[in-house]
Amino acid sequence: MNIAGLSQHEAERLLREYGPNEMPEPKPDPVWLRFLRQFRSPLIYMLFFAVAFDVGDWFYDRFEGWPVEGAMIAAVLLLNAVLGTLQEVRSEEALAQLRTLTAPFAWAVRGGRLVRVPGRTLVPGDLVRIEAGERLGADGQLVGGGGVMTDESVLTGESVPVDKPVGAELHSGTLVLRGKGAFRVSRTGQRSSMGRIATSLETIVRERTPLERRLDVLGRQIAHCIGWLAVLLIALGLLTEGLGRLDEVVMFAVALAVAAIPEGMPAVVTLTLALGVQRMAKRNALVRRLAAVESLGSVTVIATDKTGTLTENRMFVREVVASDEPAALTAMVLANDADLAARVGDPLEIALLEHAQARGVDLAAKHRAHPRRGERPFDSAWQYMRVTVSEEGRLASYVKGAPEAVLARCELAPDARETWSSRAAQAASGGLRVLALARAEGSADEGWAWLGLATLWDPPRAEVPSALREAERAGVRVLMVTGDHPATARAIAEAIGMHGIEVVTGAELDGLSEEALRARVREANVFARVGPDHKLRLVEVLQADGEIVAMTGDGVNDSPALKRADVGVAMGQRGSDVAREVADLVLLDDDFATIVGAVEEGRGIYENIQSFIRFTFSTNVALIALVVTGAAVAYATGLRDTTGLLLVPLTALQLLWINFLGDGPPALALALDRSPGLMDRPPRPPQSGLLDVPSKWFIFVTGAFKGALGIALLIVLPVVGYAAAATRTMLFLYESVGKLVSVYPSRLAAHRRRINFVLHGAVAAGVLLQVLTVVVPGLRTFLELSALGAPSILVLALCVFTTWAVAAVTARVIHSPPRRECTAQTRH
Repeated sequence: MNIAGLSQHEAERLLREYGPNEMPEPKPDPVWLRFLRQFRSPLIYMLFFAVAFDVGDWFYDRFEGWPVEGAMIAAVLLLNAVLGTLQEVRSEEALAQLRTLTAPFAWAVRGGRLVRVPGRTLVPGDLVRIEAGERLGADGQLVGGGGVMTDESVLTGESVPVDKPVGAELHSGTLVLRGKGAFRVSRTGQRSSMGRIATSLETIVRERTPLERRLDVLGRQIAHCIGWLAVLLIALGLLTEGLGRLDEVVMFAVALAVAAIPEGMPAVVTLTLALGVQRMAKRNALVRRLAAVESLGSVTVIATDKTGTLTENRMFVREVVASDEPAALTAMVLANDADLAARVGDPLEIALLEHAQARGVDLAAKHRAHPRRGERPFDSAWQYMRVTVSEEGRLASYVKGAPEAVLARCELAPDARETWSSRAAQAASGGLRVLALARAEGSADEGWAWLGLATLWDPPRAEVPSALREAERAGVRVLMVTGDHPATARAIAEAIGMHGIEVVTGAELDGLSEEALRARVREANVFARVGPDHKLRLVEVLQADGEIVAMTGDGVNDSPALKRADVGVAMGQRGSDVAREVADLVLLDDDFATIVGAVEEGRGIYENIQSFIRFTFSTNVALIALVVTGAAVAYATGLRDTTGLLLVPLTALQLLWINFLGDGPPALALALDRSPGLMDRPPRPPQSGLLDVPSKWFIFVTGAFKGALGIALLIVLPVVGYAAAATRTMLFLYESVGKLVSVYPSRLAAHRRRINFVLHGAVAAGVLLQVLTVVVPGLRTFLELSALGAPSILVLALCVFTTWAVAAVTARVIHSPPRRECTAQTRH
């Protein structure tokens, strides 16, 4: 680019004058409004009714005593609202960091050099380099280049692309579909086209994930069942106690409902998702849409590009075979859009320039002696690039491209054509990238003079073989999808350790029917010489076969395949803006191992949520069984407390305390769990429900056992001489401590976990607090408990240990990892 740009000093002055080139951020909702939004739920409304009922009864009794139950329910509501608000703020902060990391950059001429600058620092007068796949960050005028075509539908609604000759106006927000060149910035920020219509293309909107929707359905189902149970308990209570006990009956029924419904579930889900997204960002995987988090855990196929993803994307020329080496070097320099000084452009083209320079070619002098007069940019449809230059007063063209495409247009004898074709195939079979070079008089697209071959090498990334083995161990099938020569693709596949390599070309795919294509895709794992249309077709065929597909891409034409895939993965370093916009996941390092790491994180997020559900629902089942059975036994035997109220196993206040303690810190600490063994089992079936069959069995078996043991204590303790208060104290401590320790079996369901010190601390603090309830006189009176002797403590410890042991054995029996009888590569 030889057009003058701004000096760095002038750019800084203009930035202060015009301000940053960015859209105004929408004003976030105030914290108080977010806090109030946490109370929008039918369940919350029911709990508010309970609080109002208890406080109203307190007023009616002329402030006799204290509305303790109502205060406890209000405390639970406030805690959940605070946690929900904090997590909402934390999620928005994470998305703001994501917007910063994925903010657009531009190549601008500053101080006579082409440098990469943040899009927000562009100023009027800047000279910016553009190419296909980029979204323009400012308004300006095209001052150099050719064949530029833009998509202006974001501004005009018109889907027909617009050709842009030199001198034409370019608008911010529009997409460069074809060509390359330079434009002079005229308007930025709110003065630009996008600014005037106040549209921000980079805004990331948080979507409700399928997981969250399933959790909502589950929550509504539970609320419906518990609501009817509460109504039934109120009706039975009124029949047995009469209207005079209405307040106690209603508060007990509501307390049971509060104890049975996991109010902390939204906060736990939000925290788990937020932490998972942050962990992915640390592993160079930026989640643009939270819906992808769940899909990642179910991915069965990763269809990955080769260049830059499986390889280092760091090319160097190994050999140039040419009868006229100076002419071949000239073709390598002129049929080239890279800038070696700024190291801007395709790594392959940079490697060609490095080689030519090393062979003594003066790149700047070569360009001055051969000014460009026209070009045909590279496209997968014709697989070559041609530039037309002025050479000694006449027009000449230089070409580089795929050997088969260039050979087909060159004038060669049949035996020479066969010799060069065999040489190219032999080099490609060794894993080399092979480029053909040619020259022609004028600007013809055929009848070229053959110049020779250049072979280049892009070594595989060192971490790819281990990542590939991890994916296969996890039951995830890996496909290589590349535009390279089949032999090159095979060589790289062998170098990274792919098994059972079977290569299919794009031309072969074109000739297959849908049924034949589906059968072929089940067998092959390397797809070479494929274009964007082939990628889209592969995704559709794999999905029709029941696969959950993660597809990588970097170009404009890859966007349909990325959008169609279950998880679209864009390259953060070499990907086009439009590819990143439609993708669910952006790889900052363009590394295949990062995709595998993201799959592991997705599985971990889902597993942590399931651990929480197993943990809390198991105790909820036990509490419902204990309270309902205990109330029935008390009614049948005529057991009543000193006030004449039916003697139930646990009071409303005690139920609220157990729920408050159990669904709080330990449940939130589960979000920090890490599970190394998740990649040792197959993907979760995408059609599976929120709770699989083993989880349901775990909840039923452990819940029923805890409930049965609690009922046994309720029956046996009075027989051996325990008073009503002591019996309640024993039941209260058993259910509360039993719930705390049951968190471990619920998370050891399928595999070993890493040490979670936060969880250990939460459980230890909870157990200590429960001990204090019978040691501290004030707490003991508040919860209507009594002191216990050493024999009672020993009985409690034995019951809690037995409960933990039964839960641990149940987890081992019904949550053993599925036995795999085939690998990911042969399961079809």
